[in-house]
Amino acid sequence: MSDQTCPCGSGRTLAACCGRYHGGAPAPDADALMRSRYSAYVLGLETYLKATWHPNTCPANLELDATPRPQWLGLTVKAYTPLDEHHATVEFIARYKLNGRASKLHEVSRFEKIDGHWLYADGEIRE
Repeated sequence: MSDQTCPCGSGRTLAACCGRYHGGAPAPDADALMRSRYSAYVLGLETYLKATWHPNTCPANLELDATPRPQWLGLTVKAYTPLDEHHATVEFIARYKLNGRASKLHEVSRFEKIDGHWLYADGEIRE
């Protein structure tokens, strides 16, 4: 893991970037959490994704092993907006291929900090 480039696009190694959050360190802000969650999707880390999802909105099954599986191609963070010390939004575009067809997910995600940990609450899909 230490030499692999982090999927979030930071240019750092996975171990120096999102890997530390996957390993249990709390993300310092919603932007870092969102990036680590994108990396977790790329790497198929369902346990991490569920652990960082708000319990009121977390689905029972993420179906990360569904066939066909998306091939994640890249992440662009368009905006990180802290709203107060416990709420923030992150607007991003995640590019992927599914069945050979390129697509993108454009979302404004909402995050909440509970007991010192940032959690993904939900998101609004943009066109």
